Amino acid sequence: MAHIPDGVLSVPVLLGGAAATAAGLTWSVRSLNAATIPRTAVLSAMFFVASLIAVPVGPSSVHLLLTGLMGILLGPLTVAAVFVALILQSVMFGFGGLTTLGVNTLIIAGPGVVFGTLLAPLIRRSPPGRAGVLAGACGALAVAGTGAGVAAALALSSSDYIPSAKIIIATYLPLMAAEALVAGFAVTYLKRAKPEALDLHNGG
Repeated sequence: MAHIPDGVLSVPVLLGGAAATAAGLTWSVRSLNAATIPRTAVLSAMFFVASLIAVPVGPSSVHLLLTGLMGILLGPLTVAAVFVALILQSVMFGFGGLTTLGVNTLIIAGPGVVFGTLLAPLIRRSPPGRAGVLAGACGALAVAGTGAGVAAALALSSSDYIPSAKIIIATYLPLMAAEALVAGFAVTYLKRAKPEALDLHNGG
């Protein structure tokens, strides 16, 4: 459950998430230009479709996020890409909510931006095999960050959510493995077939 619905979180958590996402969007759109718009749109659509397919895991469900891969390929633009996709999912399918849009964007996009920004320079300098391993680590860490973010948002809103928060963290473990494989294979392929695609300033 990465999409937290309306009516679950406390007002301070909602306001904090909204403020952080507003700052992130302001930073993100500075990187938006004619070269990066196509890539951002494609990856936003990819996130939109992938996160519609939920797989039940225990009492909750998980879905691919791909934000580690997005963080590598988009950097700060991941925030804008995820924000737009979450709005459409909320309005069209009722996933998440509008009041929780700030928190959901923060906990989904934030880890991808952080780990993507840290690891992308190493990935660009590495041969395909090592780049794939680093990308896999980025994918797994981004998912772990999102799971921790969901748990923290729930726990900060009410102590009653703490047992559920612990369960949610456990359900993210198999997703970490899946995301690591997807990001690893994707970056290995790009390194071999189109290495310029890993350049944040290249629209390829």
